Amino acid sequence: MTGTPSGRVRQTILELLKDPSAHFPAPHRRDLAETGVTARALAARLGVPRRTALAHLDFLTRLGLLRTRRTCWRTRYRRDEIRIAEVARVFEKGW
Repeated sequence: MTGTPSGRVRQTILELLKDPSAHFPAPHRRDLAETGVTARALAARLGVPRRTALAHLDFLTRLGLLRTRRTCWRTRYRRDEIRIAEVARVFEKGW
């Protein structure tokens, strides 16, 4: 995923979501690792338009690296640690 600007943004998203409480304010004392982070919050943290953040989040979700949860009118994103570990094992084995 590294090398291209898109890859670096996606890698940054995955890093931010590894410990979301350290990078985002938690509304109403929620555990962000459990509930997830909105695209708006990620876009603000990355300094990119919301639409750009959504494109990256959609890509990572389609790969299975992120899970989504709808709350009220918002979609929240969080890492799928099991899938990320599976992908990491594939790359460690060298395909």
